[in-house]
Amino acid sequence: MLHIGTSGFSYDDWVGPFYPEGLNKRDFLRFYAQEFSTCELNFTYYRIPDVRTLEAMAAKTPDRFLFTLKANREMTHEREDTERAFAQFVAALDPLIQAEKLGCILLQFPWGFKNTPQNRDYLKLCRERLGKPRTGTVLPAVVEFRNREWITDETFELLRKLGMGFCCVDQPRFRSLIPPIAETTSKVAYVRFHGRNAAKWWKHDQAWERYDYTYSEEELKEWVPKIQKLESEAQDAYIFTNNHYQGQAVNTARQLRMLLG
Repeated sequence: MLHIGTSGFSYDDWVGPFYPEGLNKRDFLRFYAQEFSTCELNFTYYRIPDVRTLEAMAAKTPDRFLFTLKANREMTHEREDTERAFAQFVAALDPLIQAEKLGCILLQFPWGFKNTPQNRDYLKLCRERLGKPRTGTVLPAVVEFRNREWITDETFELLRKLGMGFCCVDQPRFRSLIPPIAETTSKVAYVRFHGRNAAKWWKHDQAWERYDYTYSEEELKEWVPKIQKLESEAQDAYIFTNNHYQGQAVNTARQLRMLLG
Protein backbone atom coordinates (compact mmCIF):
# COMPACT_ATOMS: atom_id res chain seq x y z
CA MET A 1 0.00 0.00 0.00
CA LEU A 2 1.22 3.50 -0.86
CA HIS A 3 1.13 6.23 1.81
CA ILE A 4 1.87 9.86 0.86
CA GLY A 5 2.26 12.68 3.37
CA THR A 6 4.57 15.39 4.64
CA SER A 7 7.47 15.49 7.07
CA GLY A 8 5.86 17.29 9.97
CA PHE A 9 2.63 19.27 10.05
CA SER A 10 2.89 21.86 12.83
CA TYR A 11 4.46 24.79 11.02
CA ASP A 12 3.37 28.37 11.64
CA ASP A 13 4.34 29.37 8.09
CA TRP A 14 1.76 26.90 6.72
CA VAL A 15 -0.99 29.24 7.88
CA GLY A 16 -2.22 30.78 4.64
CA PRO A 17 -0.56 28.37 2.20
CA PHE A 18 -2.35 25.38 3.81
CA TYR A 19 -4.04 26.06 7.14
CA PRO A 20 -6.86 28.63 7.23
CA GLU A 21 -6.21 31.92 8.97
CA GLY A 22 -7.42 31.77 12.57
CA LEU A 23 -7.28 27.98 12.86
CA ASN A 24 -6.21 27.03 16.38
CA LYS A 25 -2.84 25.28 16.37
CA ARG A 26 -4.37 22.46 18.42
CA ASP A 27 -6.54 21.72 15.37
CA PHE A 28 -3.71 21.58 12.83
CA LEU A 29 -3.48 17.77 12.94
CA ARG A 30 -7.24 17.27 12.55
CA PHE A 31 -7.21 19.56 9.53
CA TYR A 32 -4.15 17.84 8.07
CA ALA A 33 -5.72 14.40 8.48
CA GLN A 34 -8.71 15.45 6.37
CA GLU A 35 -6.43 15.34 3.33
CA PHE A 36 -3.50 13.06 4.16
CA SER A 37 -3.52 9.57 5.67
CA THR A 38 0.02 9.60 7.06
CA CYS A 39 2.52 11.98 8.65
CA GLU A 40 6.17 11.77 9.58
CA LEU A 41 6.70 13.22 13.06
CA ASN A 42 9.94 15.15 13.34
CA PHE A 43 9.54 16.70 16.79
CA THR A 44 10.51 13.31 18.20
CA TYR A 45 14.06 13.95 17.01
CA TYR A 46 14.35 16.91 19.40
CA ARG A 47 12.57 15.41 22.39
CA ILE A 48 11.56 11.89 23.26
CA PRO A 49 7.76 11.77 23.05
CA ASP A 50 5.58 10.84 25.99
CA VAL A 51 2.59 8.54 26.07
CA ARG A 52 0.03 11.31 26.61
CA THR A 53 1.22 13.32 23.60
CA LEU A 54 1.03 10.37 21.21
CA GLU A 55 -2.28 9.25 22.71
CA ALA A 56 -3.77 12.69 21.98
CA MET A 57 -2.39 12.68 18.45
CA ALA A 58 -3.86 9.26 17.77
CA ALA A 59 -7.25 10.50 19.00
CA LYS A 60 -7.18 13.44 16.57
CA THR A 61 -6.77 11.24 13.50
CA PRO A 62 -9.19 8.84 11.79
CA ASP A 63 -8.91 5.07 11.64
CA ARG A 64 -6.10 3.76 9.42
CA PHE A 65 -4.11 7.00 9.76
CA LEU A 66 -0.44 6.10 10.16
CA PHE A 67 2.41 7.92 11.88
CA THR A 68 6.11 7.40 11.30
CA LEU A 69 8.44 8.83 13.92
CA LYS A 70 11.95 10.15 13.54
CA ALA A 71 14.21 8.60 16.17
CA ASN A 72 15.49 10.93 18.83
CA ARG A 73 18.91 12.50 18.31
CA GLU A 74 20.23 10.67 21.39
CA MET A 75 19.64 7.45 19.43
CA THR A 76 21.19 8.51 16.11
CA HIS A 77 23.46 11.52 16.52
CA GLU A 78 24.75 11.59 20.10
CA ARG A 79 24.72 7.80 20.63
CA GLU A 80 25.49 7.98 24.36
CA ASP A 81 23.44 6.17 27.02
CA THR A 82 21.30 4.81 24.20
CA GLU A 83 19.78 2.02 26.27
CA ARG A 84 17.80 4.55 28.30
CA ALA A 85 16.86 6.63 25.25
CA PHE A 86 15.67 3.62 23.27
CA ALA A 87 13.67 2.30 26.23
CA GLN A 88 11.90 5.62 26.77
CA PHE A 89 11.22 6.06 23.06
CA VAL A 90 9.81 2.55 22.62
CA ALA A 91 7.64 2.80 25.76
CA ALA A 92 6.02 6.00 24.47
CA LEU A 93 4.77 4.24 21.32
CA ASP A 94 2.13 2.16 23.11
CA PRO A 95 -0.84 4.41 22.19
CA LEU A 96 0.04 4.26 18.50
CA ILE A 97 0.58 0.52 18.63
CA GLN A 98 -2.72 -0.06 20.41
CA ALA A 99 -4.56 2.17 17.92
CA GLU A 100 -2.79 0.42 14.99
CA LYS A 101 -1.43 3.79 13.88
CA LEU A 102 2.31 3.12 14.04
CA GLY A 103 3.88 2.96 10.59
CA CYS A 104 7.57 2.72 11.44
CA ILE A 105 10.52 4.42 13.10
CA LEU A 106 12.97 6.42 10.98
CA LEU A 107 16.61 6.31 12.08
CA GLN A 108 18.25 9.22 10.28
CA PHE A 109 22.01 9.26 10.85
CA PRO A 110 24.29 12.24 10.24
CA TRP A 111 26.84 12.51 7.42
CA GLY A 112 29.59 11.74 9.93
CA PHE A 113 28.08 8.31 10.61
CA LYS A 114 30.29 6.43 8.17
CA ASN A 115 30.40 2.84 6.97
CA THR A 116 32.68 1.33 9.61
CA PRO A 117 32.58 -2.00 11.50
CA GLN A 118 31.68 -0.10 14.68
CA ASN A 119 28.75 1.64 13.04
CA ARG A 120 27.53 -1.54 11.39
CA ASP A 121 27.48 -3.08 14.85
CA TYR A 122 25.52 -0.08 16.06
CA LEU A 123 22.84 -0.77 13.45
CA LYS A 124 22.53 -4.27 14.89
CA LEU A 125 22.19 -2.77 18.37
CA CYS A 126 19.45 -0.45 17.13
CA ARG A 127 17.56 -3.43 15.78
CA GLU A 128 17.82 -5.20 19.13
CA ARG A 129 16.59 -2.18 21.07
CA LEU A 130 13.65 -1.40 18.81
CA GLY A 131 11.52 -4.14 20.25
CA LYS A 132 8.90 -4.76 22.92
CA PRO A 133 10.50 -7.36 25.20
CA ARG A 134 7.27 -8.16 27.05
CA THR A 135 5.35 -8.93 23.86
CA GLY A 136 8.14 -10.07 21.59
CA THR A 137 7.12 -7.47 19.02
CA VAL A 138 9.79 -6.19 16.64
CA LEU A 139 9.07 -2.60 15.72
CA PRO A 140 9.43 -1.71 12.02
CA ALA A 141 12.41 0.54 11.34
CA VAL A 142 13.93 2.36 8.37
CA VAL A 143 17.48 3.72 8.15
CA GLU A 144 18.39 6.97 6.40
CA PHE A 145 22.07 7.38 5.70
CA ARG A 146 23.57 10.71 4.70
CA ASN A 147 27.04 9.49 3.73
CA ARG A 148 27.44 7.89 0.30
CA GLU A 149 29.90 5.33 1.71
CA TRP A 150 26.89 3.25 2.74
CA ILE A 151 25.70 2.64 -0.83
CA THR A 152 27.04 -0.88 -1.25
CA ASP A 153 25.54 -4.30 -1.81
CA GLU A 154 26.88 -5.27 1.60
CA THR A 155 24.87 -2.51 3.26
CA PHE A 156 21.66 -3.59 1.58
CA GLU A 157 22.31 -7.20 2.53
CA LEU A 158 22.92 -6.17 6.16
CA LEU A 159 19.63 -4.26 6.26
CA ARG A 160 17.77 -7.22 4.78
CA LYS A 161 19.30 -9.50 7.37
CA LEU A 162 18.22 -7.12 10.13
CA GLY A 163 14.77 -6.60 8.63
CA MET A 164 15.31 -2.84 8.40
CA GLY A 165 14.22 -0.65 5.50
CA PHE A 166 16.45 1.61 3.43
CA CYS A 167 15.36 5.24 3.17
CA CYS A 168 15.57 6.50 -0.41
CA VAL A 169 16.12 10.23 -0.76
CA ASP A 170 15.85 13.06 -3.23
CA GLN A 171 18.25 15.87 -2.35
CA PRO A 172 21.03 17.94 -3.93
CA ARG A 173 23.27 15.82 -6.13
CA PHE A 174 26.53 16.21 -4.21
CA ARG A 175 29.01 13.38 -4.70
CA SER A 176 29.27 12.76 -0.96
CA LEU A 177 25.52 12.38 -0.43
CA ILE A 178 23.15 9.50 -1.12
CA PRO A 179 22.16 9.35 -4.81
CA PRO A 180 18.47 9.07 -5.87
CA ILE A 181 18.27 5.29 -5.97
CA ALA A 182 15.25 3.09 -5.24
CA GLU A 183 16.10 0.12 -3.04
CA THR A 184 13.86 -2.13 -0.95
CA THR A 185 15.37 -4.07 1.96
CA SER A 186 12.33 -4.88 4.11
CA LYS A 187 8.54 -4.95 4.07
CA VAL A 188 8.67 -1.16 4.43
CA ALA A 189 9.85 1.07 1.57
CA TYR A 190 10.49 4.74 2.31
CA VAL A 191 11.27 7.89 0.31
CA ARG A 192 11.99 11.41 1.60
CA PHE A 193 11.97 14.44 -0.69
CA HIS A 194 14.32 17.00 0.87
CA GLY A 195 14.42 19.41 -2.08
CA ARG A 196 17.41 20.24 -4.24
CA ASN A 197 18.51 23.55 -2.76
CA ALA A 198 22.23 22.98 -3.34
CA ALA A 199 23.18 26.59 -2.55
CA LYS A 200 21.80 26.35 1.01
CA TRP A 201 22.43 22.69 1.79
CA TRP A 202 25.75 23.16 3.57
CA LYS A 203 25.67 26.93 4.19
CA HIS A 204 22.59 28.46 5.80
CA ASP A 205 21.70 30.68 8.73
CA GLN A 206 18.40 28.96 9.55
CA ALA A 207 17.65 25.25 9.27
CA TRP A 208 14.55 25.82 7.12
CA GLU A 209 16.66 27.41 4.36
CA ARG A 210 18.00 23.99 3.39
CA TYR A 211 14.44 22.83 2.65
CA ASP A 212 13.24 25.90 0.79
CA TYR A 213 12.64 24.33 -2.61
CA THR A 214 9.79 23.94 -5.09
CA TYR A 215 9.91 20.81 -7.23
CA SER A 216 9.00 20.96 -10.88
CA GLU A 217 6.68 18.36 -12.35
CA GLU A 218 9.55 17.05 -14.48
CA GLU A 219 11.70 16.47 -11.39
CA LEU A 220 8.93 14.55 -9.65
CA LYS A 221 8.20 12.47 -12.74
CA GLU A 222 11.72 11.05 -12.43
CA TRP A 223 10.52 9.27 -9.30
CA VAL A 224 7.29 7.78 -10.64
CA PRO A 225 8.79 4.51 -11.95
CA LYS A 226 11.05 4.27 -8.89
CA ILE A 227 8.12 4.62 -6.48
CA GLN A 228 6.08 2.14 -8.48
CA LYS A 229 8.97 -0.31 -8.16
CA LEU A 230 9.16 0.21 -4.40
CA GLU A 231 5.41 -0.18 -4.03
CA SER A 232 5.50 -3.49 -5.91
CA GLU A 233 8.31 -4.84 -3.73
CA ALA A 234 7.15 -3.75 -0.26
CA GLN A 235 4.13 -4.28 1.90
CA ASP A 236 3.93 -0.58 2.68
CA ALA A 237 5.63 2.29 0.84
CA TYR A 238 5.85 5.69 2.55
CA ILE A 239 6.52 8.86 0.59
CA PHE A 240 7.20 12.02 2.60
CA THR A 241 7.93 15.53 1.38
CA ASN A 242 10.33 17.51 3.56
CA ASN A 243 10.59 20.76 1.56
CA HIS A 244 8.43 22.25 4.27
CA TYR A 245 9.10 25.99 4.04
CA GLN A 246 5.81 27.88 3.55
CA GLY A 247 3.86 24.74 2.76
CA GLN A 248 5.81 23.68 -0.31
CA ALA A 249 5.75 20.11 1.01
CA VAL A 250 1.96 20.04 0.76
CA ASN A 251 2.03 20.95 -2.90
CA THR A 252 4.78 18.43 -3.59
CA ALA A 253 2.75 15.67 -1.89
CA ARG A 254 -0.30 16.64 -3.91
CA GLN A 255 1.70 16.55 -7.15
CA LEU A 256 3.10 13.12 -6.34
CA ARG A 257 -0.37 11.83 -5.49
CA MET A 258 -1.64 13.04 -8.84
CA LEU A 259 1.32 11.65 -10.80
CA LEU A 260 1.00 8.27 -9.11
CA GLY A 261 -2.74 8.09 -9.63
